[in-house]
Amino acid sequence: MVTGALALTSLTAPAAQADDSPSAAAARSASAANGAKGANDVQLGDTKISKVVINGGKPVVAATADKTIKVSFTASDKSGIESADAFLWHGTEANTDGFIGAVEDSAKCGKGTTPTCTLTFVIEPWWNLSKNSLGTNWKVDATAFGNDGDFTMRDNVKSFNILRAAKLTVNATPEPVKKGKTLTVTGALTRINWETEKYAGYTVQPVKLQFRKKGAKTYSTLKTVKTDKKGNLKTTVKATVDGDYRYSFAGTNTTQAVDSGADAIDVR
Repeated sequence: MVTGALALTSLTAPAAQADDSPSAAAARSASAANGAKGANDVQLGDTKISKVVINGGKPVVAATADKTIKVSFTASDKSGIESADAFLWHGTEANTDGFIGAVEDSAKCGKGTTPTCTLTFVIEPWWNLSKNSLGTNWKVDATAFGNDGDFTMRDNVKSFNILRAAKLTVNATPEPVKKGKTLTVTGALTRINWETEKYAGYTVQPVKLQFRKKGAKTYSTLKTVKTDKKGNLKTTVKATVDGDYRYSFAGTNTTQAVDSGADAIDVR
């Protein structure tokens, strides 16, 4: 793979930079020079990129349907920003195995010397996430051009994970139950397998069993239970008062956090 700066110049530079404008000529010249040195980023002048925000700061979670996210960043230059762009990529400089381009031809930037620039990306799981290993360590490659010909190109201004969607169920029995008797609480934790496009059990994962007394607003944790080799959950508790039981999974760096629905128990 060529360096990120070269990739940006050839793949994502806006049409305004595709001609022989001063900024485009400077970018090509600096890119070639830095590429020869093996550098990944290119910098000319005072243009900067900062405050990168992915999906509004919320986790990026994908199942099988297309997922649209926004990426925004602050581009700054004392002369103002002429244009900006970005793309998402996965892997290493030597072995890039994932690429997602923006919907727009270039970023939508505000006015002034430090505008916020925004781009839209559509993640297509069937294509971009054909292997489960493609969920982690995506990178944002961004560029910004100042009105005075200064520019910055950054291979990795921020990295993030695309989390696998998860589901969690709960069922407490018997219903109703006598006070002091044993309740059996079962459930299952599953997550999407992008390679099969089906949900499968997430095995040997810690999941909290929680209880909310009838009329209360918050849950308290009773114990932590681990899923078995099929992703199933099973434990027992003593019935004391009416209330709701649920399972709660904190998530991992590959899989979203998820709570089950509530199962209300009538204690008599």
